[in-house]
Amino acid sequence: MMRQAQEAAPSIGPLAATLRELRDRTGLSLAALATRTPYSKSAWHRYLTGAKHPPRSAVEALARLAGADPAPALALWEAAGETPRAPATPSASGPASGSESESAGPFRARRGRRALLPALTLLTAVAAVATALATSSRGTAPGTRVVPVSQRCQGRSCQGELPGASACAGDAQTKSAVSDAAYTVRLRWSPSCGTAWSQVRVRGAVAREVSVRTGRDVLSATYSADDPRGDTSPMLAVSSPSGVEACAEVNGKVACTGLDADAGSGP
Repeated sequence: MMRQAQEAAPSIGPLAATLRELRDRTGLSLAALATRTPYSKSAWHRYLTGAKHPPRSAVEALARLAGADPAPALALWEAAGETPRAPATPSASGPASGSESESAGPFRARRGRRALLPALTLLTAVAAVATALATSSRGTAPGTRVVPVSQRCQGRSCQGELPGASACAGDAQTKSAVSDAAYTVRLRWSPSCGTAWSQVRVRGAVAREVSVRTGRDVLSATYSADDPRGDTSPMLAVSSPSGVEACAEVNGKVACTGLDADAGSGP
C-alpha cells in the first residue's frame, strides 16, 4: 500500500517544471505549440509532464517562443540527460525482488559514481533559471509580450524555425506580395540567414494556414482565429528567393505569391 501511494503521485523534475513555466509565458496551447514547432501535440504533452526527455531543439524552440534566454533551460536539459533514471522504489516490507535487483544493479552502480555531479549541476541550473526568469519578468506588466532574445541561425540550421524566434526577421525583405480585401500575403527573404518564408496579414480574427514551398519542400503553420499573433510559416533554407512560393489560406480561399525561378534576388 505504501509503495502504491508513492507511485500514484510522481513529481515532475526541474526541467519539466521550467518547460511548463516557459509554455505558460507563451500563452500557447499544446495544439498551437505543435503548429509552431516540428513537434506534435502529444510530444509536447510528454515533454511538459516529464514523461519523456525532450530533444535539445524542442527546449530551444520553447524558450524562443517565450522570449527567454534558452541557456538556463538547456543547462537543466543537459543535467537531466546526465542523471540516470532511478530504479523502482522498493516496498517497505523488504528489499526488491531478484528481478528488480538485477535490472536496478547497473543504475545503482552508476549513481554511486556520478550522483554528486548531476545533483550539483541541477542545483546550479535551477538557480540560473530562477534568476533569468525573475530578471526577464521584473517590471513587466501582466499580459505584456516579452521581446525574444535574438538567436542567429544560417542555412539548414534555420530550416523549420519560425522567423520571429530568430534574428532572421531583422534584415527580412519583401520579395513579392499579393493582396485581397481580407488579407495580404508576402514572400519574405533574409539574405543573412539564407531563408525564405510566407507572411500573411489578415483583417479581423480568422483562422489561417500559412505555407512556403520550393520544389518538393513545403512547410506550413496553422493558426486559430483566437491567435492574433501568428502570421508566418516556418523558414525554408534556400540560396535565393527565386522559385519560392508563399501561400496562405484564409476563409477557405488560397492566395499565393512568389518569384519565378529565373528572377533575380535583388531588393
